Amino acid sequence: MKDIKSMTPDELSEFVQSIGEPQYRAAQVFKWLHGGVRDFDEMTNISIKTRSKLREHSFIVTAERAAKQVSKKDGTIKYLFAFADGNCVESVFMRYKHGNSICISTQAGCRMGCGFCASTVGGLIRNLAPSEMLEQVIGIMRDTGEKITNIVLMGTGEPLDNYDNVIRFLKLVNDKNGLNIGMRHISLSTSGLCDKIYRLAEENIPVTLSVSLHAPDDGTRNKIMPVNRKYGVSRLIEACRYYYSRTSRRISFEYALISGVNDTREAALNLSRLLSGFPCHINLIMLNKTVESDFSPPSRDWARKFQGILEQNGLNVTMRRSMGEDISAACGQLRRKAIAANERNGLTT
Repeated sequence: MKDIKSMTPDELSEFVQSIGEPQYRAAQVFKWLHGGVRDFDEMTNISIKTRSKLREHSFIVTAERAAKQVSKKDGTIKYLFAFADGNCVESVFMRYKHGNSICISTQAGCRMGCGFCASTVGGLIRNLAPSEMLEQVIGIMRDTGEKITNIVLMGTGEPLDNYDNVIRFLKLVNDKNGLNIGMRHISLSTSGLCDKIYRLAEENIPVTLSVSLHAPDDGTRNKIMPVNRKYGVSRLIEACRYYYSRTSRRISFEYALISGVNDTREAALNLSRLLSGFPCHINLIMLNKTVESDFSPPSRDWARKFQGILEQNGLNVTMRRSMGEDISAACGQLRRKAIAANERNGLTT
């Protein structure tokens, strides 16, 4: 049985012909799949006989909405989607003046082990298929009735740790006959898998690369991000410079401010020196406090002073607007609550 929603148009064309159907059927099926059908019987312009063949040789990946939380502060919506095997992932819908953005997951769980993130508790369970990433996008569009203009791959999981499936998803969601979301409206976040950053640079897909830096030196970054022990800060920045040289796409560096860990004046000066002369953007984030971590954010006043030091040294910096604070919108929080509840009831997620 084949995962039909993960097929590219060319693969779908080969597939429909392999089951004795004309090639033009592929375009019809592709349009239905990316339009959000959950069953072959919803493909009303395709004969019952053909639908039966499709069902016999393939399946449509769907996700059930396991939980939904709506922020009373800003309207942000947090979703927990459950797949057929019981694994759950999180997605977030955010309204901005420039359009609607969603943050989706690329893995069930995460192996990166970052000390401030709830997504990594319990480790990696499995990678998501391209269809399961698409289903998050389609599911949110179905629920909200609104168009999605921007996608951020920054939910549960490390996108570059699921490289092939993520690249396939990007090409599918960009397809003009599908959801047709432009690559320049998609951001891909990584904790810093340097070998995959080099590989991504050669793909010729103009997504925005967002790098979770969170510390300007190996000593600090080693403590909060285990990936740094394999790919140190200098090696990561070298890979980022290469990515920029190949794509001319400005990189965004994510920096979650953690009180007493990476928010000192010395850290700000080190970060300024590290990124001096590099055409990039620094996105400062007030750390979301989670029960899984003892880390906490600094005061707003100190965060603004930290930002000021970077700006005085010529860096392009913004402080990310916090959204969904009242609905567990930080990565992994809602999923961890579901796992804990299932564990109490003797179930698994």
